[in-house]
Amino acid sequence: MEYIVTFFEYGIWFYSLMIIGSYILIAIVSGREVTRYCEEKEVNDHRALLSTEYAPSIAIIAPAYNESATIIPNIRSLLSLHYVDLTVIVVNDGSKDDTRDKVIEAYNLEQVDFAYNEQIDTQKVRGVYKSKNRAFRKLLFVDKENGGKADAINVGVNIADAEYFACIDVDCIIEPDAFLKMAKPFMEASEKRIIAVGGIVWLTNDADIENGKLNKVVSPRSFVPRMQVIEYFRAFLIGRTAWAKFNGLLLISGAFGVFDREIAIAAGGYNHNTVGEDMELVMRMHAYMREREEPYEIAYLPDPLCWTEAPADFNILGRQRNRWTRGTIECLLLHKKMLLNPKYGVLGMVSYPYWMLAEWLAPFVEFFGITFLIIMGLCGLANWAFCLSLMLLLYAFSICLSMYAIYIQEISFNKYENKKDILHLLLTAAIEPFYFHPRVVWWALKGNYDFVTGKNTGWGEMVRQGFDKKD
Repeated sequence: MEYIVTFFEYGIWFYSLMIIGSYILIAIVSGREVTRYCEEKEVNDHRALLSTEYAPSIAIIAPAYNESATIIPNIRSLLSLHYVDLTVIVVNDGSKDDTRDKVIEAYNLEQVDFAYNEQIDTQKVRGVYKSKNRAFRKLLFVDKENGGKADAINVGVNIADAEYFACIDVDCIIEPDAFLKMAKPFMEASEKRIIAVGGIVWLTNDADIENGKLNKVVSPRSFVPRMQVIEYFRAFLIGRTAWAKFNGLLLISGAFGVFDREIAIAAGGYNHNTVGEDMELVMRMHAYMREREEPYEIAYLPDPLCWTEAPADFNILGRQRNRWTRGTIECLLLHKKMLLNPKYGVLGMVSYPYWMLAEWLAPFVEFFGITFLIIMGLCGLANWAFCLSLMLLLYAFSICLSMYAIYIQEISFNKYENKKDILHLLLTAAIEPFYFHPRVVWWALKGNYDFVTGKNTGWGEMVRQGFDKKD
């Protein structure tokens, strides 16, 4: 028994140090990349793209399912984006509410004959609509039978007539100059083909929003979305920035990303059979280019270009995290050939193993570690000094990492005008490991259980409060 206790103690200690070490490396790389990006942004004028004829064409594809609360102001926001060659394609995925009727009425739409090449199989398209008002000529509204988010995006990819397409959630607000910034990596590519570009997604809960425009960002008043703000800082500002530096980025958020349409179609489009379709497509595009030994890169801009509403209560948030867990498992299993396969470079040798250990298996390590501690305590075999020191180390590191993410945000983008907002976030970071993180672990464990049993296979309802309180 003594040997078993020692084995578990050193195993947990080694695992913890490995995770801490990887986070430190990621934090250092991301800090340098964010600083470099901000310095370059000050001297480069991306607005020059507005007047050039060489700017690539981009189609924004926004799948909508029961988005009645936010659909009108968000379409308005998309139509107001600054870009020279842009099409907005809203795909209504068989909504059960009045999403379709609201859009038709608000934008004076009429059904038109529209021929397109169905290169990716999808559910039936019921109709394509354009506006009678030329002010909305960039808008294309597609009504289709329900087939899920992946199917809705594939319909948009089929219909789009552009070099690149942007996949966004219709409940998002995009910065007006977002696509001017996103287009630059594609235009500047020389030796390597840029096949996708991702950007930071931040949260708008309690922000000042009017007519689809973000006027002022504040720290959410509710504790649940405020904790998610810190999560997003760590994930988008630190994690993904660093992985993109090594061309090992496995995920571009479904809320906001721009993809090479030709490569996406060649790779087969979005997968209907996973709830992690955004991650799965990125992994498949990686594999497509690697297997053909073509030089490529997936770029990432550490810039707050997209804003979305976070779940405001634990029930809705739990369903979201359950889905994220199931999506991660599905994607890793679908592409298990990459694991430790040098053919896939950084992706197979570093990114995939890291996601497996730090994302998929981490909740199990935490759960069984706590269970083991309780059992050892009941048997009188627990090394309390060791356990306490490890817990204090992990708690201190968690707070330091969150504070670092908040600090990087503040010196780079300074989105919070009121410094009390920063204080609220710092206090939340101190409470998060006790109040929020255990729930995240539980939701991940439940997601694993649901995946194994097949009990939960769908997206689940995501009830939203809506952005624009003045609409």
